[in-house]
Amino acid sequence: MSTLTFKTGPLFQPNYELKNEVIVNQGGSRSGKTYAILQVIICRAMERTGETFTIARKELSTLRTTAMRDFIDILKEADLYDEAHHNKSENTYMLNGNRIEFIGMDKSQKKRGAKRSYLFCNEINELSKDDWMQLEIRTTKQIWCDFNPSDEYHFVYTDIIPRAAFIKSTYLDNPFLEDRVVERIERLKDTDPTAWTIYGLGEKAARPDLIYKYTEAQVPKEARLLGRGCDFGFTNDPTTLIDVYIDGDNLYMDERLYRTDMTNEDINRAWKGLDIDMRQPIICDSADPKSIETLYRMGWNVKPANKGGKDNVLSGIQLMKTFHIHATPTSHNLIKELRNYRWKQDKEGRNVNIPVDGNDHGLDAARYCVFTHLHSKVTGKYHLR
Repeated sequence: MSTLTFKTGPLFQPNYELKNEVIVNQGGSRSGKTYAILQVIICRAMERTGETFTIARKELSTLRTTAMRDFIDILKEADLYDEAHHNKSENTYMLNGNRIEFIGMDKSQKKRGAKRSYLFCNEINELSKDDWMQLEIRTTKQIWCDFNPSDEYHFVYTDIIPRAAFIKSTYLDNPFLEDRVVERIERLKDTDPTAWTIYGLGEKAARPDLIYKYTEAQVPKEARLLGRGCDFGFTNDPTTLIDVYIDGDNLYMDERLYRTDMTNEDINRAWKGLDIDMRQPIICDSADPKSIETLYRMGWNVKPANKGGKDNVLSGIQLMKTFHIHATPTSHNLIKELRNYRWKQDKEGRNVNIPVDGNDHGLDAARYCVFTHLHSKVTGKYHLR
């Protein structure tokens, strides 16, 4: 291997020397974990030829402005960058006869691409379990993962870490941080203790403002379809359709539609494409009676939601929280909502019983369905979680 001339921090050596099939880096903000793994990948590429290295994140646009930018900077620092080897339209770089590819899992066709030798899952907590499975089964040699532990519940804790080499890091492991960045991170001790635990100490912490606790799970065969919920949107907000299943005190949500700029004619075509029985009721946002009437005239059994009166949102949320909540692994937008649907907080950091608006389009559809079907049937058997 040619002599490489770049500075490394303390996270480089363990990521380079460990031979485990999977290496997980859990860390706080600016700990240097991503940078160290990229340096390891460059070293691996300079030691061999004819291999494929994949660097993946949930969204390609974000990957381009983070890990890909760092990768190019490291190459330039080591005097290895050659623009002729950089295919910017394909997001690939040829290094010592090896193909380095950057992919976003939001481009579904990329999941089922050709196999690779090495894989780096950047911010793995953004990925669904299905994303991870499709990447892992096509990797033949070694995998690195990194993430901030901002999710209280995630498959990385249960399915990956127990069988992987584990490295935990904080901003103190990054000797190249500027003083002002260190001060900004350490300020979290006083301003936001939860954020300090996650982004300062690199440890998992319960988010007190998170509205729903959930897990990713397939709908079991024994579960019954409770119904379907629809929330109407257009340019800025998506139109959503969520199937809701129930099995005892477990509630399963499956995202069927999540799309913006849909007219009622578009919705009609989309629903028909989902092979839905037009006779089954679809509980819709009662705030849009014109759309409900139009879809009804098209032959759909659409009904306005019973939202629960004056405190409609809170009533629906409270009913939803009487169940163990699950989202199917392919419900990508719904899972993103579950991770970001939070209570407003006052100046003292205490929850106020008002949800932060915006991360709720699929969840609203599910809530309409649950409340309309179950609000008068709930017994003391369930307890608010």
